[in-house]
Amino acid sequence: MPVYLESFTLPGEGREEVIMKRRMRYNGGDFGYLDNAYPCGMFPRRGLSEIYFKKTTIFYGGNGSGKTTLLNLIAEKLELKRSAPYNTGEMFPLFVKECSYEMGRDEEGDMYRIPNGSRIITSDDIFDYMLSVRDTNEEISAGKRMAREDYANWKYGRTVRFTGMEDYDELVEQIHARRAPSRRQYIKDKAGSEVRLRSNGETAMEYFSTRFSNDTLYCLDEPENSMSPALQLKLLDLIEEITRYCGCQIIMATHSPFLLSAEDARIYDLDSEPVVTKNWWELENTRTYWEFFRKNSALFEKDEKRQ
Repeated sequence: MPVYLESFTLPGEGREEVIMKRRMRYNGGDFGYLDNAYPCGMFPRRGLSEIYFKKTTIFYGGNGSGKTTLLNLIAEKLELKRSAPYNTGEMFPLFVKECSYEMGRDEEGDMYRIPNGSRIITSDDIFDYMLSVRDTNEEISAGKRMAREDYANWKYGRTVRFTGMEDYDELVEQIHARRAPSRRQYIKDKAGSEVRLRSNGETAMEYFSTRFSNDTLYCLDEPENSMSPALQLKLLDLIEEITRYCGCQIIMATHSPFLLSAEDARIYDLDSEPVVTKNWWELENTRTYWEFFRKNSALFEKDEKRQ
C-alpha cells in the first residue's frame, strides 16, 4: 500500500530563532516584540526534528503535547483541504514555510503526489456535520407543516381554472395534490425526508464511513471524540480496511487505546523527552487501562463463571 508522505522536517532551534527575530523587527524595529511565538519552541527542546511515516502514523500525547499542532503544520504545508478553523498565530505561517517534506515513491520509482481530495478532519468537522443534520431536519419539519396545509387547500379547495399562464403554477400544484396516491406521499414530495437522527457517536461513525475515499491521504485529529468503545473499534476496523485495501494513508492524533492498536502503525510518543516511537502497549495511557483491568480481573472472572 502506498505511503504518499514519507517524511516531514521541522525547523531546528537556530531557524526558529532567525524567523522570530525577523518577525520581531517587523513588529517594532529596534524595539521589536512578539505577541505569540507559537509554535516556536515546542519541538527542538524535545529532540523532534524529523517525522517518518508509514501507512498509518499516530501522534500520541496529553493535551498541550503538540500532536494537533503537528497535524495542522502538515496539513498547511501540504495544502490539504480543511473546513474547520484551527489555532494559529503570527508565527504559524512563517513556521510552516520553514518546514519541508519528502514524498514516497511507487514500485517503479516515481514520486507520489498528494492525492486529490486529501484533507484534515477534526472533531469540529464532526460537530458541524451533526448540527447541519439537525438544521436540515428542522427545515424539513417546517416544510412538512406547510405541505399539510397546502394539501388540504389544493385537494379539496376550489378547482383552478386555466385562463392564462398566470394560473399555471397553481394548476400544477393542484394536479400534484389530487394525483398523489396519499397525503403522506404529497408531503414527502414537497418537503423531503428527514435524516434519521442517531447518537453523536453513531453520527460521527456515519460521517467517516461516507467521507473516506480510496487513494487519499487523511489527517485525523482525535476522531474518537463522542464515540463509545464499541464504535471506536468499528472505526479502527474502517481505518485498517482503507489503509490495507483502499490505498489510503492515515496520519492521526489520538488518545484512544483502541485506535493506537492500529495494525503496523508507527506511534510517536509526544509525552516522552526526547520524543520517541513506541509500541501501543508501551504507552502510559494504554498501560493505565491495563493496570486497572488487571487489578479488577477477579471481578470479570467471577462474572464469567456465573454466565
